[in-house]
Amino acid sequence: MADVKGTGKRALKAQQTRRRILEAARELFVERGYGATMLQDVATQAGVAVQTIYFVFGNKRNLLKELVDLAIAGDQEPVATMDRPWFREALAAETSDAHLRAHVRGTREILERVAPILKMVDTAALADPEVAGVWHQDEDPRFAVHATAATALMAKPGARPGVPAEKAADVLFCVLSPELYLLFVRDRGWSPEEWEEWAHDCLRSQLCSA
Repeated sequence: MADVKGTGKRALKAQQTRRRILEAARELFVERGYGATMLQDVATQAGVAVQTIYFVFGNKRNLLKELVDLAIAGDQEPVATMDRPWFREALAAETSDAHLRAHVRGTREILERVAPILKMVDTAALADPEVAGVWHQDEDPRFAVHATAATALMAKPGARPGVPAEKAADVLFCVLSPELYLLFVRDRGWSPEEWEEWAHDCLRSQLCSA
């Protein structure tokens, strides 16, 4: 029993250490930029030895990748977006408008976490090609999520006739983009809730019949 408890305490401590490192990295990467932030800076901010960061994450690029993955997911569970409860529940909605509303809400929650760090990530990718390679895929994973949603949404009652799923995917991808979210919320001062309502209304007029 003592060994079990000891193992549990060590696992909890390791999780707490990982969380502190990720929080410190997020703050410093956004404030100073990825290139200007040394791992020693992150270690000092997190209250750990720099060797601990290398042990946990391997290198700076992996630390950045996990930071972004965490922002997208909202937790450290290795579950893809399309396997997340919010996405599955949206797919199960009976009407196109109900599906759309749930999809916009789930996307907004992701954008609240991810959008503020995207400029930093883009700058890091320009400065370090290996950073860009971390996310290089034949298809943008964000588009894949919206395309899957569009295919299901346009097959449901209430979908606007004559709109192919391919076009619906493009509309979702563009309207629910991080760039447009930031224009409204960061630059124009809208609340995330106001943006969500606008995005839903905009998309509803394009993709739903009534």
